[in-house]
Amino acid sequence: MTSSSGPLDRPDRASDAFPRPALTVFLLVGLTGAGKTTYAERVLRPAGVVRLSVDEIVFARHGRYDIDYPAAEYFALYEPALAEVRLALLRELELGRDVALDLGIWSRAQRDDWKALIEAAGGRWRLLYFRVSRAELLRRLGERNLLEHANALRVTEADLDDFYARFEEPVGEGEEIIEPSAY
Repeated sequence: MTSSSGPLDRPDRASDAFPRPALTVFLLVGLTGAGKTTYAERVLRPAGVVRLSVDEIVFARHGRYDIDYPAAEYFALYEPALAEVRLALLRELELGRDVALDLGIWSRAQRDDWKALIEAAGGRWRLLYFRVSRAELLRRLGERNLLEHANALRVTEADLDDFYARFEEPVGEGEEIIEPSAY
């Protein structure tokens, strides 16, 4: 017996006979400000998906980006938090929970690494790509730059240009395009 899980499109584990279906890890891919966190909070969390975020770990331990610690230290703080997210992902899968990786995952190599980890742990992945225009990102970031929480790292127009230069758009990776109207 199966039931619809809305955006998860997976059978209800509570009513399935052995073997249970593979757990799903949602790879949230997109530039800063594209709506990954908003989607995770509005669509995935109500469906019981656990959200993991490096930025929230860094914020909880070190405070606000470029306010409580220098911006130049971010990547030194990011790496241990990323390792913690990897362990948390495996723990959540062992506990039988679906997970949303709210990381951006800008390069294909990084996405392939996450996919391999998920598959090795017996899960399945869905790559959700949040494609948003540059103009809309600038508008959103202008609003977000006024906030002071974990998911509101300040981003300038020059920063955004740098992000675009480093971002590898997913093409042919099994990506699903998430339109802003979906959340």
